[in-house]
Amino acid sequence: MSFFKIVALVLPLFVFSCQSSSLGMAGTTPPSHQIWDQLVKTHVKPNGMVDYKGFIKDKAKLEQYLKLISDNAPDRKTWSKNQQLAYWINAYNAFTVKLIVDNYPTKSIRDLGPKLKIPLIKDVWHYQFFKIGGVLSSLDEIEHAILRKEFDEPRIHFAINCASVSCPPLLNEAFVAEKLESQLQKVAVTFINDPTRNKIAPDQVQISSIFSWFQGDFTKKGSLVDFLNQYSKIKIKSNAKVSHLDYNWNLNE
Repeated sequence: MSFFKIVALVLPLFVFSCQSSSLGMAGTTPPSHQIWDQLVKTHVKPNGMVDYKGFIKDKAKLEQYLKLISDNAPDRKTWSKNQQLAYWINAYNAFTVKLIVDNYPTKSIRDLGPKLKIPLIKDVWHYQFFKIGGVLSSLDEIEHAILRKEFDEPRIHFAINCASVSCPPLLNEAFVAEKLESQLQKVAVTFINDPTRNKIAPDQVQISSIFSWFQGDFTKKGSLVDFLNQYSKIKIKSNAKVSHLDYNWNLNE
């Protein structure tokens, strides 16, 4: 297939996906996240490490949940904000697991993506490998066009998992609207106080690169130290020296 034919096929999908605020047909009732809850309770350890071989054995169950998610896009008019947010967090995490399961074994998620290099598809996160409400979508679109754009909630960065060692741990329970506030509080406290991901002292902090990549999300209501102090068990001084740790992209298994 020629380069121009590829562009002609891909570009309309890309543009339509980006312009569609509802990502296709919306479901009037939020789907149950019980299947995902069972899967992560079984195959994710308390520290967030993932048994991908276990997910492969349970692939039919995973696909069942993904179809449920795909067929029931959020209805922004009838779903509560918490119902929408829980949906998108679970969708991001479940489709990330699918990406690894479909390409296992792999050393890193960054090694994956379309085998054929396609214009406008820069990396695995831009790869449109699933549908929401009948419309092709990508992990990048969920994270940046929906989660970061539509919800004023910086803690989403500790809830979504990129299948890598330095990512915030994958929570071994499904996010649900009824418990969302306590779950977001839990993942924020867990991540920020994890000495393998952030090294915190009163006068100096060495923190995850996430706080550099998305600094604007964490500093809308104060400084970065102000944000960290909401969750850190060690009180950080306002003039503390801040640096960022290298990111380990190896698979979180």
